[in-house]
Amino acid sequence: MSAPPPLQIREANAHLAAVHRRAAELEARLDAAERTVRTQAERLARHDQQLRAALDELGRAKDREIAALQEQLLTSEATVQSLQAAVCQRDKLIRQLQPRAELLQDICRRRPPLAGLMATLAEAERLGPLPASDPSHPLPGGPSSHLANSTGEEEDRDHLQPAVFGTTV
Repeated sequence: MSAPPPLQIREANAHLAAVHRRAAELEARLDAAERTVRTQAERLARHDQQLRAALDELGRAKDREIAALQEQLLTSEATVQSLQAAVCQRDKLIRQLQPRAELLQDICRRRPPLAGLMATLAEAERLGPLPASDPSHPLPGGPSSHLANSTGEEEDRDHLQPAVFGTTV
């Protein structure tokens, strides 16, 4: 076999040089892509760690909040029970005081007539007792009519006592 012509050798060498340049260029691009992938993987790993740390902190914060709310719930339930007991005690006291309140209302309704009666009794007391009457001079109004305090039980007495007004409260 004969040697290839110089032009063909030069073209083959140029082609080999172009293939080598292209291979070098592709290797450089591959290295750059690998560096980019490694950088992104490292960034993702750091981001993943940050997310895990944030989630852990959120979990702890949630647990603390749940514990605080449970404590608040227990306190609120104790307060409700205390208030219910106080309401029961007050209801019992109201039931005990109700008859007395009704009695006081009745007294208040009867106060004006009672005040009038007391004023009349005071006027009668101011007038004083009647002078002693002489049995030989009967008072007008009938034979032997005497003013007396009588309850119906005193009919068997020989004499009647004169009326005397006084106030006792």
